[in-house]
Amino acid sequence: MTVSLDLSRRPAPQPGPKSLAGLSIPALKAEMEALGLDPKQAGMRAKQLRRWIHHFGANDFSVMTDIAKELRAALGEKYILSRPEIADHQVSKDGTQKWLTRFAPGVEGESVYIPDVGKAGALCVSSQVGCTLNCTFCHTGTQALVRNLTAQEIVQQVLITRDALREWPSSMEDRLLTNIVFMGMGEPLYNLDNVAEAIDTISDGDGIAISRRRITVSTAGVAPKIPELGQRTGAMLAISLHATNDELRNELVPLNRKYDLKTLFEAIRAYPGLGNTKRVTFEYVMLKGVNDTLAEARDLVRLLKGVPAKINLIPFNPWPGSPYECSDWETIEAFAEVVNRAGYASPIRTPRGRDILAACGQLRSESVKVRASELRRQQQEAASS
Repeated sequence: MTVSLDLSRRPAPQPGPKSLAGLSIPALKAEMEALGLDPKQAGMRAKQLRRWIHHFGANDFSVMTDIAKELRAALGEKYILSRPEIADHQVSKDGTQKWLTRFAPGVEGESVYIPDVGKAGALCVSSQVGCTLNCTFCHTGTQALVRNLTAQEIVQQVLITRDALREWPSSMEDRLLTNIVFMGMGEPLYNLDNVAEAIDTISDGDGIAISRRRITVSTAGVAPKIPELGQRTGAMLAISLHATNDELRNELVPLNRKYDLKTLFEAIRAYPGLGNTKRVTFEYVMLKGVNDTLAEARDLVRLLKGVPAKINLIPFNPWPGSPYECSDWETIEAFAEVVNRAGYASPIRTPRGRDILAACGQLRSESVKVRASELRRQQQEAASS
C-alpha cells in the first residue's frame, strides 16, 4: 500500500522569541509599547534596556535590577537577548578574527576584527549579504545579493565581537575594539537607512559608545547618497577608488559607468565637515600591471587636488580564481613615494587575515558554498597527500 502525505496543510514554522539585542532606542520603545506600556513608560524602559544590553552586554533579563521583577518576567516570556548563530569563527595567525554569522536561514554574512588598527583595533562590518557592484578585484562581488542587513543585524556584529573580546561594560579602559569600518560585504549606501540607524546605535554614548569619528563608511561611489550619508551620520567617509581615469575605473568598478569620476568628486566635495581633521580616505588596491605605474600615481595626486584626503594603498589580496596579481612591493613603495611627496599620507596597508580569507576584498559567503571548515579540511588533506 502506498501512503502519501499531504504537506499542503502543514502549519508554517512558528518564529521564535524576538531578540532585543542590537535594537535602536526607537525600536526598543516600539517593542515596549507593543508590550502594553504607555509611551512615557516605554521610552524610559527602552533607555534602561539600551544601557543593560549595549553598555553592560547583558544576555539575561534577570540581571536588570532597576527593572521591576514583573516586567522582567514579561520580557523573558516574549523576548530574548541572544545574538545570531555563529556558523563559523576563524582566527588568523596574525590575530585577525572572522565570523560567519547566520542571521536567518540562507542569510549569512561575514565580519572581521583586525587588531592594531585605528586606536587599538577595528571591526569590519557587512551591510549586505552579497553585493550588486561586481567590482572585478573583489571576491564579494562574485556573490549575488541576498538582501540588505537590518540595522539590528549590523549592530549585532559589534555585539558578537565585544562578547568575544570580553569588552563589557563599554566604559572599560584599554578597549581592543575602538573603530568600526563599513568595509565588509555589500555597498553601504544602497542600505543607507539601516546603516544610519546602526551608526546611531553604535555611537550612542550610553550604549556601545564608539564615537562617530571612529566610524568609517566606505562606498564604491554611489554619488547621490554621499552628501546624505554625511548629513545623517557624521561618519568618516572612505571611497573605494582604485583607478584615476574613467576607462579603467569602468572596468574595475562598474558603478563608475553610472557615476563617473567627475560626478563622484562633486559629491565628495559636498560631504559635510571636510577639513584637516576630517579627511576622506581613498582606498586604492594595487594591481600588478593594471593601475600601479608612477604616471598613475601622479594622476592620482592631480585627481585629489583640493580634497582633504589620505590614501590607503592596499596590496591586492588574492582569492580563488581571481584574475589579478598583487603589485611588486618595490612598485607599491615607489607609488607611495610619489603620493607622499605631494603632501598626502599614503600608508601601505599591511595585509591581515589572508590565511583565513579575511583580508580586504576576500569576503564572500553563501549558504550553498562549502563551509570554511570543510575547505580547511580539504586543504589539509591535499597538503598531506
